[in-house]
Amino acid sequence: LVLIIFIFERVITLSRAKGKGRLNTFVRDLQLLLAEDKIEEAMDACDRQKGSLANVMKAGLARYRDLQKDKELEKDQKILSIQKAFEEATALELPMLSKNMVIFSTLASISVLIGLIGTVLGMIRAFAALAQAGAPDAIQLSIGISEALIATFTGLSISIPALIAYMYLRRRIEMLVLEMERHIDELLTRLYP
Repeated sequence: LVLIIFIFERVITLSRAKGKGRLNTFVRDLQLLLAEDKIEEAMDACDRQKGSLANVMKAGLARYRDLQKDKELEKDQKILSIQKAFEEATALELPMLSKNMVIFSTLASISVLIGLIGTVLGMIRAFAALAQAGAPDAIQLSIGISEALIATFTGLSISIPALIAYMYLRRRIEMLVLEMERHIDELLTRLYP
């Protein structure tokens, strides 16, 4: 149950992190606004998009807007300042994207161990039935073996989906971060060709 709840939570959170609409359309619209030097409109578009990429872009655009007024800094210093703004905004978004991911890896490893404990207990029961004086009790023996197999199955049936969910969600996070980095680079080259 915990696994299912956190899978839904992560899928919903990662869907929201993409924002509203398609990212490629958002970035293209942003580039068109920047080509016309409409920084405020571009920042408004980021507010409407409401995703992680939009938050990072807005931070960079805000820094760019502030640096437009500064005539003392060199172009390279301005680029570094904007890159730093992008990095800071990305660092703020990453914890939200990775939140609760440790639960999946923990469930994957702990459920196998709990299943192993149940297996050992079931086998102890089975061997206790064999150790009785006289003829072994077949019913008690089969109950012990059954408990061992059920515990193993339960541990694996939780561990495998948890591991699959962890790998899938981790990959989605990585792809989102890579896409953010790619769009940040595109925006930087647009701002300072």
